[in-house]
Amino acid sequence: MLKNYETVFIMTPVLSDDQMKEAVGKFQKLLKDKGAEIVHEDHWGLRKFAYTIQKKTSGFYHLIEFKSEGSVINDLEIAFKRDERILRFLTVALDKHAVAYNEKKRVIKAAAVAAEPVTEAEKV
Repeated sequence: MLKNYETVFIMTPVLSDDQMKEAVGKFQKLLKDKGAEIVHEDHWGLRKFAYTIQKKTSGFYHLIEFKSEGSVINDLEIAFKRDERILRFLTVALDKHAVAYNEKKRVIKAAAVAAEPVTEAEKV
């Protein structure tokens, strides 16, 4: 049976945009190859840390919400540990309330984006 999971990982801040996208693509591919279904992704961008991690004070955060078998988590976390671009990661299983909350949050965000007025520059 497929369960819902959410993983957040922090990449080193010295990566270029292309290197960052390649790292995220690597983990997306790993999940898809193992039969996981990616439900949602969110790139949180460069964030400052509360404390230093490996002598760094900031990092690029990325979230992936997915459905998969539990055995996929071990493979994903081993891949995170082997990749020197990853400073930290956390994978959690989501219960039905967390899944409902995430869906509700996405609907509200989509409605807010749709309700934003269009500027003259965006019309062109």
